[in-house]
Amino acid sequence: MAVSPDGTTVASGGWDKILHLCDVASGTEAGVLQGHAQDIWSVAFSPDGKTLATSSEDHTVKLWDLATRRERATLHGHTGSVYNVTFSPDGKTVASGSRDGTVRLWDVP
Repeated sequence: MAVSPDGTTVASGGWDKILHLCDVASGTEAGVLQGHAQDIWSVAFSPDGKTLATSSEDHTVKLWDLATRRERATLHGHTGSVYNVTFSPDGKTVASGSRDGTVRLWDVP
């Protein structure tokens, strides 16, 4: 689970493979994003709040455009479940940690 930098949106993922967006003010669901083949383990907002990163049991990291609610990119390279994902402070890099024992740094496209 993660809260957007402006505090208006909560994003959460889990065993259902769906990224849920919730509007904080109303408490209602603001959207769902689908694309992972297995459980979502971690969610992170970019510093500007325009992009979400998710990591999954399916060995991938996905980047999502919040304005369009569409997948921007799927990052492949891990050979195990990806348990953690985070953005660098400038938002230009995503770091991911995997069960395969690696930490990868990705340029944000």
